[in-house]
Amino acid sequence: MKIVKPAKAGTMESNDIYIMVYPNDKGNEIQLDSIVLKQFGKQIEKVIMDTLKELEVENALVVAKDRGALDYTIKARAETAIKRALE
Repeated sequence: MKIVKPAKAGTMESNDIYIMVYPNDKGNEIQLDSIVLKQFGKQIEKVIMDTLKELEVENALVVAKDRGALDYTIKARAETAIKRALE
């Protein structure tokens, strides 16, 4: 699937994640800012990358601002932003 426009999902509230998706010509990239980056940064990036692969997205820049979201929230926000970017 191809990202055709910028899109976003989520909030900056506690226990949530704000995800923005942009078209990118360099493959999939993630820029992560998190209050728990040292402890869970790799896991957050893995959940986002797995969601991109699951939806067969190949060229997306994902900018994520995390406030302590759990995996299912990260996946839901990423999926929503990606689907909005395809419309």
